[in-house]
Amino acid sequence: MTAAPSPVAASAASGGRIGPLSTAVRLGGLFGPSVFGVTAAAVALPKVGAALGAGAAEVAWVLTAHALALGVGTAVFGRLADSRGARAALLTASLLLAAGALVCVAAPSLGVLVGGRLMLAAGSGGVAAVGAALLAGVDPGERGRVLAAYGMVMALFASVATLLGGVVTTWLSWRVTLVLPVLSVVAAPFCLRLAVRPGSRRPIDVAGAAALTAAVSTLLVIVQSRTLGLGGPVVLALAAVFVLACGALVWRVARRPDGFVPRALVGEAVHRIGAAIGVGVFAGLFAAMYVIPQILAGIHGWSVLTIGVALLPGAAIGAVLSRRAGLLPARGGRLVLAGTALAAAAALVVTATGRGGPWPAVAAASLCLAAFALTQVVIIGDLSARLPAALRGAGMGLLNLTFFVGGGLGSAVTAASAAWTGTSRAAAVVALFPLLAAVVAVATRARADAIAPPPRPADAPAPRPGPADVPVPPPARAAATAPPPGPPRA
Repeated sequence: MTAAPSPVAASAASGGRIGPLSTAVRLGGLFGPSVFGVTAAAVALPKVGAALGAGAAEVAWVLTAHALALGVGTAVFGRLADSRGARAALLTASLLLAAGALVCVAAPSLGVLVGGRLMLAAGSGGVAAVGAALLAGVDPGERGRVLAAYGMVMALFASVATLLGGVVTTWLSWRVTLVLPVLSVVAAPFCLRLAVRPGSRRPIDVAGAAALTAAVSTLLVIVQSRTLGLGGPVVLALAAVFVLACGALVWRVARRPDGFVPRALVGEAVHRIGAAIGVGVFAGLFAAMYVIPQILAGIHGWSVLTIGVALLPGAAIGAVLSRRAGLLPARGGRLVLAGTALAAAAALVVTATGRGGPWPAVAAASLCLAAFALTQVVIIGDLSARLPAALRGAGMGLLNLTFFVGGGLGSAVTAASAAWTGTSRAAAVVALFPLLAAVVAVATRARADAIAPPPRPADAPAPRPGPADVPVPPPARAAATAPPPGPPRA
């Protein structure tokens, strides 16, 4: 069986080689706009409510729906890329993303707008999942340079999200702000040359996908139930659905090891550790992007444009650290990530005390952005190197699903904390997320350099034994290893 070519190698055969920097920019342009769906859109929510005559609890569905569909879209389209090929998944996700953007732009009511955001986010998650799968397939010899440049691109997208949201909302329209993730469609044609790996043509486990979707959706809605204004009976019903969905998912994974959630992935400790670190980083970033602009605007009187400009250094910090981490072994990269996350947690604690004026908040946001960029290089780069081609889409899709769900949970928990303690003190709650990432990264750094062989799908044929694997009986082996007999003695 011939191994699937890497995207860079295949592009060389199909019309010119695509270098590491160009590959990183293309894939970053595919994945990067997905962060606009939450961080940039949050700036436009007041104008959405005023234009459509909706209250704060109703408008919150604009972000909740996006978080739901974004996470599910990454998992579903990641599996679709494995089954039908990366090119088919990318084209389908791009069409869904564009259709959702059109619905949002023309939506006459909040209900239609939320429906459009569901379509938009599912397509955005699908495009991001394909981009992550293509990143995982980069040639190992160029992986370090591609990941370093990719981390720089992602830091830039994350740092300009608030600024771009404020500029577009102020100068154009809140509708344009809500559809900014559609910018991924611009990068899609430039990534088609990278999407060369064919699919396995295996059917998708629909039951497993439904169980995972139900579990993730109900969890996010339960966490945001206070913001959404849901009553006690509704929350209890959602909790029952969540428990049943989790039970069904566990049963499905046990019954079908190669299903929508492959047992070979969830059974590996290294994937669970990487997911825990990423959840801490993403939760810290999403929560910081929720609470820090409110602190800078409400307490220090900064405008949205001033806040956006102040967060730009985060991209520079992330770019420098990503390049440095890309040149280090896996253990060293995790230490850099842990140090950055720990510094972000410390800055958030200082922000919660109110000392130092606005600058601790700016430093905290910049460090959260830098940790986000490092995650792309250290965690995603490490885990993608362990994934075989047959599980690449599923693995990266599920990993990004976990990251985005963690981000949604982080912002939801912070919003609930701010309602009880106030916006400034909620920064102390945000500090717990990067602190978690730092602790896990340091505690597991010894495993980072021990690259285990990638998991093999349950239905994959066993490898043929080589000469060293053929058992040799002890007498024969002794005879084979003994020196040749010399001439007989007289």
